[in-house]
Amino acid sequence: MIAMDTFPVADRWFERHPVEPGVTLLLEPHVIPLMRCNIWHVRGRDRDLVIDTGMGVASLTTEISDLLDRPVTAVATHGHGDHIGGHHEFDDVVVHPDEAYLLLDPPLDSLEPLEAWGAEALEGLAAQGLPITDPYFVSALPVGMALEGFRQRRVTALRPVIDGDTLDLGDRCFEVLHLPGHSPGSIGLWEASTGTLFSGDAIYDGPLLDEFPDSSIDDYCATMDRLMTLPIRVVHAGHDPSFDKARLVELATAYLNRRRLRPSDSTPTGSSA
Repeated sequence: MIAMDTFPVADRWFERHPVEPGVTLLLEPHVIPLMRCNIWHVRGRDRDLVIDTGMGVASLTTEISDLLDRPVTAVATHGHGDHIGGHHEFDDVVVHPDEAYLLLDPPLDSLEPLEAWGAEALEGLAAQGLPITDPYFVSALPVGMALEGFRQRRVTALRPVIDGDTLDLGDRCFEVLHLPGHSPGSIGLWEASTGTLFSGDAIYDGPLLDEFPDSSIDDYCATMDRLMTLPIRVVHAGHDPSFDKARLVELATAYLNRRRLRPSDSTPTGSSA
């Protein structure tokens, strides 16, 4: 364990990676991989989107201040702590109603996994093949921040969105897709005109987690079925690199083969066995 008085200090907290015209990926390189979500900035003519906001260890609006020259809507694809830490900095925040309580009262109040989540939750992650061996969620801190002073802040400007709602940026329009499974109110943003999906944690190119207390394997299977029907060009996910429709089909099919009842099986549909 790193002594608090010698904890490394990061001169800059975020990395910025232009992905395609109008889409920028921001990452927190000093956050451990499991908790390092993809933060997306999407440029619109009249309004921008920020999709997920990371841990909230450093100010996201300060990092992207050069981009904030028009109104911004901050989207929470779901309410897990690695995705909502910076939403309190925005005046317009959207989330599915089933996740809203997590933004109104964020439960993450420590950068120490054991203190933040407890031994049972860490054992559950280890059982899913994702042990956390790091003593902290971060390997460094921003200038001026104390390790023991961390707590995610509540969002005050919150409005609900449900399946079929749209977010209009003037020259781009995204449809809200309710994609439950990983969590009850997980959402994605779908732009049919470009075949672009921002999927949050509904699907990404890594181990998909479906054994949290509020996860549903049945719902996750239905979400995979739905995603495979979309004419997708590119998926910008909540973690890991972006990918195309062929890779989405591979990932979704692998999940369904692992989780869904097959004719020769006797295990009930949705069992995590």
